[in-house]
Order: sequence, then structure tokens, then C-alpha cells
Amino acid sequence: MYIKKGDIVKVISGEYKGKTGKVLYVSVKQSRLIVEGVNIVSRHMKPSNDYPDGGIIKREAPIHASKVLLVDPKTNEASRIGFTVVDGKKVRYSKKTGNVLDG
Repeated sequence: MYIKKGDIVKVISGEYKGKTGKVLYVSVKQSRLIVEGVNIVSRHMKPSNDYPDGGIIKREAPIHASKVLLVDPKTNEASRIGFTVVDGKKVRYSKKTGNVLDG
């Protein structure tokens, strides 16, 4: 998968289209990720040590990786991502600008 934890991504489809956020969690097997402030759902929680009062808690739910594009940190534009080898190391680059993202 071309998205890593900590990347800034932009949602390109669905209810949260156009919203950007930081990736908090990546599930490679399911091709899903959790983005900060995107796909907020309400969870009914029983009282526990983590939530002593219980109640309804709002938190992010996973979305599919195909619904997001990585944001180039230099230009702040969403772009598709490619891979290339630089100095014997595989790195990601922005297909729109050609900027190397890793490294």
C-alpha cells in the first residue's frame, strides 16, 4: 500500500469528499485506513475502565484506501503516487509534480 501512518491525505469520494486529514491507522490486508476527522460514527459504549460513564462516543471509522489521495507536502496538492528507485532505495513520488516524498 502506498499510504503510511502519519501521511496527510485528501478524501476524493463519499460523504467527506474534499476533506483532508492525517492518517492514524493503516490496515494493509483490508486496504482500509483511519483518517483524523473523517467518517465519524457514534458508538454506544457500556461503562468500563476506559469510559467510566459509558454513553455515546463519536470516533473515526475506517475508509477504503481507494477513496483517498496522498497530499504532496511541498505543494499541498493531492496526487497519485508512484514508486521509483533512488540510490538503491525504493521511494514514493508524486505523479503530478514528480517530487520524491520519502527521503
